[in-house]
Amino acid sequence: MQSSGFFPDFNWIPSWLPNSIDIALVLALSYALLLVIGEGERRSLWMVRGFIVLMLATVISKKLGLSLLGFLLEKLVLGAAVAMAVIFQSQFRRFLEQIGRGEFLELFKTSVRPIPQPDSVIDRIVDAVKDLSQNRTGALILIETSGSLENEDFVSPGVNLNAEVSKELLQTIFQTTTLLHDGAVLIRGSRLIAAAVILPLSERTASRQLGTRHRAAMGMTERSENCICVVVSEETGSISLAEKGVLNRPLTSNKLKELLQAKFAPTVERDAVRLSRKLGFQSRILLKRLFRLSSSTSQDKNKLE
Repeated sequence: MQSSGFFPDFNWIPSWLPNSIDIALVLALSYALLLVIGEGERRSLWMVRGFIVLMLATVISKKLGLSLLGFLLEKLVLGAAVAMAVIFQSQFRRFLEQIGRGEFLELFKTSVRPIPQPDSVIDRIVDAVKDLSQNRTGALILIETSGSLENEDFVSPGVNLNAEVSKELLQTIFQTTTLLHDGAVLIRGSRLIAAAVILPLSERTASRQLGTRHRAAMGMTERSENCICVVVSEETGSISLAEKGVLNRPLTSNKLKELLQAKFAPTVERDAVRLSRKLGFQSRILLKRLFRLSSSTSQDKNKLE
């Protein structure tokens, strides 16, 4: 092995080894970012996933020799990195503080936080509905059961709140003196995402006893099977549950709780861990492809020599 000056000759190292180390370090850094930023809402994780996809697309385009596309993607990655640094200021600050302290292993440890139990969320909803029913205060509660509803599913997405579900908050929103009492509230997991959401009305012929809230609950559950709607009648105080366009009424608070326990299952697994598992699976596929590409290029070089 020859050496020039103070630096040894590294020609004996296989060409695929630096690439694999580079990719492994990038994946480790991306995983750490997912754990740090993953404490936010689901849309934040989608942003991180989009950023990682941009980085992978940049690497692949350069490997394939697509210089113009690689240049464009590189500028998009740079702009996205600056935007994310502004959006996730607190998370990035904590990330940099841990690096500055040398706490590298702490980056890969998920924060221990109490996860809201499904029953506690259901109890809050049922208690609020029970009091609203007794006071004959109209209410419309939209609950996601699986998947995610998009803004396109609504006539109007309402006002974004992203607050913890509580009995007091639900009761306050549906008071007629508040500006948010018209429309529905959207509950996703243990979070109250939005209020004053306008839902599409059902086109079915319904009983005259059913008001706009009941028709909206039927229309929303007709359009999407990923949700259920709880309705409190303003005139009678009766409780109804809409699912797949069908109203189950009248219900007692105990019966409502039983139905919600059967239908409503908030996500208790961290989205960051789930996303990182998917990222790990996709990274293994990418590594295999890059190994094949690097080995083929090294063989071509040997033939030319």
